[in-house]
Amino acid sequence: MRSWLLQGLQPTSGMHDEHPGKRHAWWQVMCLTGVDYFSTLGYQPGIAALAAGALSPIATLMLVALTLFGALPTYRAVAAESPNGMGSIAMLERLLPHWWGKLLVLVLIGFVATAFIFTITLSAADATAHILENPFVPGFLDGQQVPITLLLIAALGAIFLRGFSEAIGLAIGLVAVYLTLNLVVIGTAVAHVLAEPELVGDWQDALTAGHSSPLAMIALSAFALPKLALGMSGFETGVAVMPQIEGDLQQRIKGARRLLTTAALVMSVFLTFSGFATAVLIPHREFEEGGKAAGRALAYLAHEYLGDWFGTAYDLSTIAILWFAGASALTGLLNIVPRYLPRYGMAPDWTRAVRPLVLVFTVLSFAITILFGGNVESQGGAYATGVLALILSAAVAVAISAARRGRRAAAAGFGLVALILAYTFVANVVERPDGLSIALFFVLAIIVTSLISRATRSTELRVTSVELDPEAKRLLEALPAGELRIIANEPDARDEAEYAEKDRETRDYHHLPDDEPMLFLEVTLGDTSEFASDVLVRGEERFGYGVLTVHSAAVPNTLAAILLHLRDMTGRPPHVYFHWVEGNPIGALLRYLLFGGGDVPPLTREVLRLAEPDPRRRPRVHVG
Repeated sequence: MRSWLLQGLQPTSGMHDEHPGKRHAWWQVMCLTGVDYFSTLGYQPGIAALAAGALSPIATLMLVALTLFGALPTYRAVAAESPNGMGSIAMLERLLPHWWGKLLVLVLIGFVATAFIFTITLSAADATAHILENPFVPGFLDGQQVPITLLLIAALGAIFLRGFSEAIGLAIGLVAVYLTLNLVVIGTAVAHVLAEPELVGDWQDALTAGHSSPLAMIALSAFALPKLALGMSGFETGVAVMPQIEGDLQQRIKGARRLLTTAALVMSVFLTFSGFATAVLIPHREFEEGGKAAGRALAYLAHEYLGDWFGTAYDLSTIAILWFAGASALTGLLNIVPRYLPRYGMAPDWTRAVRPLVLVFTVLSFAITILFGGNVESQGGAYATGVLALILSAAVAVAISAARRGRRAAAAGFGLVALILAYTFVANVVERPDGLSIALFFVLAIIVTSLISRATRSTELRVTSVELDPEAKRLLEALPAGELRIIANEPDARDEAEYAEKDRETRDYHHLPDDEPMLFLEVTLGDTSEFASDVLVRGEERFGYGVLTVHSAAVPNTLAAILLHLRDMTGRPPHVYFHWVEGNPIGALLRYLLFGGGDVPPLTREVLRLAEPDPRRRPRVHVG
């Protein structure tokens, strides 16, 4: 079972450039992200009608403009600058150093988790709603919203436990059928509009009766725009699945840009015509809660104009794609989480494998579905908040990147997009503050569990490889046969007096003769927020003393890793000599967790004990 669960475990190093398993053509991967993006056709026209009324076609056109001239250029830039599937998070991570950068990433991952988990639960709940509203569904299923939704989520998780190829193959079929049926439904609806021009006249009369001027119409449509923002929900998953695209780095970037552009153009055409047709053909009362078109405007038209049998076929296609919309979100989570939290030491090592994460996300989706009673409307706020936060972060990241490169026009354009998205985000939060509360709960949960995991994993070796430069090797080879003795020195002035005093104290405290050869080992702290890294040991002679120096994120772990490497290289367990560290032990522990230092001697010994269970082969730690 363990072997099956951990199959495809990603390596601890190089995983930013590698992805296990088979890669696919860009259009196939587009179908995977498309099950999320295209599935919004199932409810987007209804949302637009409720938010803007007769103005919904105009509001939809504004959404299309924001998509093609805002979100699309933004994510095309993200694809070029973050081609390994980490999206705007990787771009923003580079802006802040050390722990501040890690904290920003954890906050963004909290919003990613909000958007993607609620994509899974909300889409499955909406699929269940379509099931229960079909006229052929037996009555005994009434009121079974939660059990049916849980069953759909479990089926999605089971597909991912089998493997990614199964998921992408199913996505291609679902998208092809769904878009074909939508083409038929929207084409039929437009034909009815053209055949009955008086319907368009009635719609125009409703526009002019309720609004004094075209400017007023535009202003009110802009006011309704935040409620339509879910129509841009597929962009973040579009870059998250980039590692699945075949080819080298440049080919993946080119493929991702084709994916994003094609999906945006297809969706824009469908949104434009569906928004107009539904506004003209469907009475407004049917969009309201309890109406026949509530949350299923195109399904209403399919039943109305093409009959219940075709409508049922359309319902089945909509149910299938809404259910599988969680696939792109789950793929995004499976791509992002292993690339950040394990690298930060903020998740167990098994989170680098796919199947355990699938089980975790499936159980979490179960909990949210039960908590919200499988209700679509109650989950909408959190879903919109997460999606808008991610798109806004992408626009900000791209604007900053363009400004740093001196591309003023691009920076101004992306800055304008960021301002529009900021308005959309704030307006959404003001109207639905519960969404922000849920998102912040996810953020807090991510931060707390990550810090706990970091603390519990702090005594791991945390060094992925040790390499010695030629001078370090020469110093070791020059030592005579016998015990290998190392003085652990915290570098200060690094003058002759420092080395002479440390050498004399060590020999006095540990009763070593004056002619016993020893080397100094100095660890200088770098970015202490990093969890694991490769280390390069450099050798030098200072005032007649052999000194090994290294930069790393944590002193005790690095010392332990180097001592084990020296043992393997020489065949002799080294002896390392410390001085006791004075001060409050609790403060020393916090300094270790946050800044990589603290009470070094006992921590070094503990890391060695965990890394080498055989006491006979374990390097000896002496403290005096």
